[in-house]
Amino acid sequence: MKKFTASLLVLILTALLVMPAVMGASPAPAPVVGEIQSSVSFRSAPSTSSTVYKYLKAGDNVVILEKTNASWYKVQDVFGTVAYVSSSDKYIEIIYNASIVSSVSFRKSASTEGTRLRYLSKGESVLITGQPNSAWYAVTDSHGVKGYVSSSEQYISIGASFSLPSGTKPGSGSGGGTTPNAPQLIENAIAAGMKYWGTPYEFGSDRDNTKTFDCSDFVRTAFREGANLTLPADSRKQGDYVKAKGATKSDWRSLKRGDLMFFMEYKGSKASNYAGVNKATETITHVGIYLGNGQILHTYSTASGGVRTNDIAGGQWENRFLFGGSVL
Repeated sequence: MKKFTASLLVLILTALLVMPAVMGASPAPAPVVGEIQSSVSFRSAPSTSSTVYKYLKAGDNVVILEKTNASWYKVQDVFGTVAYVSSSDKYIEIIYNASIVSSVSFRKSASTEGTRLRYLSKGESVLITGQPNSAWYAVTDSHGVKGYVSSSEQYISIGASFSLPSGTKPGSGSGGGTTPNAPQLIENAIAAGMKYWGTPYEFGSDRDNTKTFDCSDFVRTAFREGANLTLPADSRKQGDYVKAKGATKSDWRSLKRGDLMFFMEYKGSKASNYAGVNKATETITHVGIYLGNGQILHTYSTASGGVRTNDIAGGQWENRFLFGGSVL
């Protein structure tokens, strides 16, 4: 199995918002995350004769909503599109299939006498690789370390679309729900924002309805609906909120998925228009949500068509960027 990296922790995708409706579970179960191993068709139905929406590339991550049959997974990609991919190991590998519900010992052997490697923390995503007995799961953590944890639902929640490897049986830990962790809340917020795609822009929009948005109203709505977090009502105060949380970044490439991005006023389309500007003293005039992969989800003008995504690199958004960071 490929070694886990910290960057994968923020790629628990937008399916977290829809999984309860799809699977009939509430609260949302642990996500099952797959990584694409080689280019594969992203299809409208579980059949090679169905429409190909696009091709997913190696390294892309998707949430597996269900195993439709022996040959197909129903998945959701980073943009919220639900479709089907081959379940062959050649094309997709499951990298997370469970979440830690509360702090639990991570041991070298399946016994309370086993050496404790460390404590797994609430909210960590892990890969269950087997179950040596009813009381223990064999798991791999986000750093690629292998060990064992209790199978009690008090400590671990298995993804609703996951089945244990052949020859094992779920213990008392199967089927339990979890309180959403930070990555889940981020994905819920992004999914909440995505559902407003194309909603018209209006400067100073009414904060009490969702018929129109300005930039800060949109961000506030996404996090209120998706993460049950009420942010300040304007972009400058949202910037202050993020700064108060600490660890802001001035290089947008260092941001994590779901971080807020703050921008100065528009001075032109060329990088030279911003040469010599002291961004530390500039006023925030715009905010959006970083999606990863060099894209931002936001709304900024009537002419742009309302809520949408844009590439950041090489244009005004890169030139105007001041800082970014997490609200959680």
